[in-house]
Amino acid sequence: MSEIQFFLLLLAIATAGGSVYEGDPHCAHGHDSIVHLFEWRWDDIARECEVFLGPYGFCAVFFYGIYTCAKITIKYSSPDCKICFYHYFRIYVDAVINHMTGSDGSGRGTGGSFYDAKSLQFPGVPFGPNDFNGRGACHSGDLSIHNYNDAQEVRNCRLVGLVDLKLGTSYVRGKTEGYLNHLIDIGVAGFRVDAAKHMWPGDLTAIMANTKNLRSDVFGGGKRAFVYQEVIDMGGNEAIKAGEYLGSGRVTNFIFGIKLASVFRKQNPMKYLHNWGEGWGMMRTGDVVNFIDNHDNQRGHGGGGSVLTHWEPRPYKMATAFMLAHPYGMPRIMSSFEFNRAHNYEGPPHNGDMSIKHVSFHGDMTCGNGWSCEHRWREIYNMVAFRNMAAGTGVSHWWSGSDYQIAFSRGNRAFIAFNLENYDLDHNLQTGMPSGTYCDVISGNLENGACTGKSVHVGHDGHAHIHIRHTARDPMVAIHAGAKVGSNPRRTG
Repeated sequence: MSEIQFFLLLLAIATAGGSVYEGDPHCAHGHDSIVHLFEWRWDDIARECEVFLGPYGFCAVFFYGIYTCAKITIKYSSPDCKICFYHYFRIYVDAVINHMTGSDGSGRGTGGSFYDAKSLQFPGVPFGPNDFNGRGACHSGDLSIHNYNDAQEVRNCRLVGLVDLKLGTSYVRGKTEGYLNHLIDIGVAGFRVDAAKHMWPGDLTAIMANTKNLRSDVFGGGKRAFVYQEVIDMGGNEAIKAGEYLGSGRVTNFIFGIKLASVFRKQNPMKYLHNWGEGWGMMRTGDVVNFIDNHDNQRGHGGGGSVLTHWEPRPYKMATAFMLAHPYGMPRIMSSFEFNRAHNYEGPPHNGDMSIKHVSFHGDMTCGNGWSCEHRWREIYNMVAFRNMAAGTGVSHWWSGSDYQIAFSRGNRAFIAFNLENYDLDHNLQTGMPSGTYCDVISGNLENGACTGKSVHVGHDGHAHIHIRHTARDPMVAIHAGAKVGSNPRRTG
């Protein structure tokens, strides 16, 4: 058994169910937050499932690496991690099925197989010259994409020089289906499809239709893999739209983070968020996976626009808190590593022998050793619990006191308020919550029956006095039923 096969065997994750539609994420009940542990070692991912992601109510982890790669200077860890399913946790795997490696170079990949990209020989699959789009399908001079207003060029030519697979043939589709079915056999819950925009929707629909049901002993009978697809659609006049891909799963909502960045940088009034989501011209809530930033656009790649990242912690935490507080779509949280922004191609923190460094942790649960770990920021992981506690409820008691002061509740389960004005928010607001004292989960936690940060007292009429200093590090307040003093809170909501 190879190392890859051994690791995949460990991914036999359990529980949950849902419909046969690929949009079902198979989360534990009431959970839906994905975290992208970007470039983490597999053994560290396994530990994080056990000690943090499961206990703190995340739904799933997304990560790369379950395929042979052209060898690079970073050494990845051996797959000796523990099974995540004990912690009611799902694993979504990156599916890079549009292309192989760049068109130059040869050697042996991380799995040991030989490749010669210039002659289009990948015998480990095997793929040969007839399995790639050439001049018969791509009409650009160098076989690469130059015109994004030409749908045929975008889908038949080479993305940044990567040799483009001919998914229109039954052989290439069959090899792709075999790869996905193998992952299903060993228990993964779903896939993020890389570069879906560069494949024809019909090919993707055909591939997903020929994948197996998820393992019945793990997920129950008749369950389909959760699929979400990377389709960069900024709402402009490009020839390809995200909605074309809904026949095979959800799509990534690139415009989501761009729009929220403009709000929390005070370039567009926050009060207009009252009809956030479909009211802003975005797709239906069940069709999207949302994010503030991802591994590409935080480096200025993949989609354009000015995104918020961990480099701007104050507005970033506020935008992420809004994403998690609002019921629109399914949220994905980025967990990054530090890099030199002048050299944004830098890889993850590594040792002298180029192996990836383990993630280390401080006493407050944040990370060290060059890892950013936004998902471990209190203002973010506590908002995952907020979201879980509010599951199944809509937005109510919307209030906007000015352009940049808003508040709303999620039924009678949770309430949040934001202040980005140059003066304090100081109002009695309807929270919709039962009477009692609640811990503000932005400034602290409920521990040993008391609040480590601020507290909010809700009266019998549901009103509470909300005071948010405009100079506060995190100018927001959030309360939920699981952080009520005198309650028996559950971390997972």
